[in-house]
Amino acid sequence: GTFLMFSEYARNALRMSALMKQRVVYVFTHDSIGLGEDGPTHQPVEQTATLRMIPNMDVWRPCDTVETMVAWTQAVEKASGPTALCLSRQNLPFVKRDDAQIAAIAKGGYVLSEAQGKAQAVIIATGSEVDLALKAQAELAKEGVAVRVVSMPNTNAFDRQDAAYKASVLPKGLPRVAVEAGVTGGWYKYVGLDGAVVGLDRFGESAPAGVLFKEFGFTAENVVKAVKSVL
Repeated sequence: GTFLMFSEYARNALRMSALMKQRVVYVFTHDSIGLGEDGPTHQPVEQTATLRMIPNMDVWRPCDTVETMVAWTQAVEKASGPTALCLSRQNLPFVKRDDAQIAAIAKGGYVLSEAQGKAQAVIIATGSEVDLALKAQAELAKEGVAVRVVSMPNTNAFDRQDAAYKASVLPKGLPRVAVEAGVTGGWYKYVGLDGAVVGLDRFGESAPAGVLFKEFGFTAENVVKAVKSVL
């Protein structure tokens, strides 16, 4: 276990454990620019995305204790390769779920909060940004815009699901916005060229914890703007 940024120093071990399909669990903390004070040398921007690209590697970025519990269980039970858990430094709010939602977490992506009324768009988020998506959903609802919030803690697991399940989570024809504090490129496979991604395609800066999220646009207001831009 170490900072997510320092997965760079373990890259050979990460790749070889995946190549050899070894059941190794890598626990990475300080998963985003949100840690602030240590500056951009300690802030991962592209690391989560590149870990997802390693064959046989499962990458989890949970949004709260429940998703973390499921991620750990899946990692321990997986016998065909390693798992990377990318965990937040900052405290994250608990999200209430029903039994069906908890069961669906293992599928990598699921409907965390359904639209109030007929959905007009979908917001996909991971980790600490799930809370932003839920706040944006609430703000949009006040304006009469109904959106579905999808939590996708493990894109690798979601990609393995059948077409019917993926379509049930991300219905065809609905505009999509993805939110993650990291590089944006990998999210266009889910939102499409007409969708929007609230992300970060540059290095971070040094600032007090939490300040950088606002400085780089990770606010509910910006997510609301992104949703409106695709409608």
